[in-house]
Amino acid sequence: MGLLPRRYIFSLAAVAATAASLLVTPAAMADFFSPESGGSPNANRIDTLYWITFAIAMVIFAAVIGTLGYCLVKFRARKGAVAAQIHGNTRLEIAWTVGAALILVVLAVVTFAALPGIRDPENSDAAAAAGIVQPVAAHGNKKVPADGKALNIDVNGQQYIWRYTYPDGDDNNLNNPFSYTEMVVPVGVTVTLDIRAQDVAHSWWIPKLGGKMDAVPGYTNYTWFKVIKPGVYHGQCAELCGRNHANMIATVRAVSPAEYKQYIERLKNDTKSADAAAAVSRKKLDANPQANP
Repeated sequence: MGLLPRRYIFSLAAVAATAASLLVTPAAMADFFSPESGGSPNANRIDTLYWITFAIAMVIFAAVIGTLGYCLVKFRARKGAVAAQIHGNTRLEIAWTVGAALILVVLAVVTFAALPGIRDPENSDAAAAAGIVQPVAAHGNKKVPADGKALNIDVNGQQYIWRYTYPDGDDNNLNNPFSYTEMVVPVGVTVTLDIRAQDVAHSWWIPKLGGKMDAVPGYTNYTWFKVIKPGVYHGQCAELCGRNHANMIATVRAVSPAEYKQYIERLKNDTKSADAAAAVSRKKLDANPQANP
C-alpha cells in the first residue's frame, strides 16, 4: 500500500485532470477569477461589479472560516471537559440576522447603482461617429444613447450561423449590406444590437464586449457595446441550439471609422454586382426557360 489510500489518489487524480483541462482551454477560463473585460465600457463595469461582490464575499468567507477555526481550537475536546448546553441566544440570532440583511442591502445598492452604466448605451466618440451613426428610436426594452444616435445592427441567429445586417441610411431594409459570422464595427462608435432568431433559441455573446443576450424566435432583445481599441473579439453561441451548436461562432472585428466606411461600400458593391448578375440570369430564363443561366 502506498502512502495515501486509493480513494484519495483517485480524488487527487480527478482534481489534477480538471485543472489540466482548464489549462489547455484558456478561453473557458475567461479572466480566470472574473468575467472577461477590456473590450467595451459595459464589459468593464460588469467586471468591476463582479470584483466588488467577490471582495465582499471573501470578507464574509474569511470571517466564517476564521470563526470556525477559532471555535475548533478554543473548544476542542479535552479530557474531563463538558460542553455547555445552550438553548438559544436571542442577541446573537438577531445580530447575525441583521448582519446578513445589511450585506444583502449593500449588494443590492451597489448593483442597482452600477446597472445604468451596464444597460444604458453611452454616446459615441464625436470624432469617430461622423457619417456613421444615425438616429435610433428607443422603445420598450430598447435603450439608446443620450444623444439618440448609434450604429444599429440587426443580429439574426440561424442554425448554425449569425447574420449581421448593417444600416445604409435609406428606408429600404431589403438592400442593406450584410455579412455572416464576422461583424465589422468602427472603434469609438456605440453599436446597438437588435438580436433575434429565425429557427430555434440562440444566445449572442462576445465575452469581452459585455453580457450575453438571448436570440429568441418571434422576439427581439437589445444590447450594446462600444469597442475601445481595434482588434478581433471572439464569441460563441451560448445556447445549445442543435447538433452543430459548437460551430456557431461569432467574431467582432473592430477597425478605424475610415476602414469601416470602406468595408460597407465594398459590401454594397458586392450586393449590386450579385443583383446585376441575377437580373441577367432571370432575363435569359424569361427568354428561354430551358437555357442554363
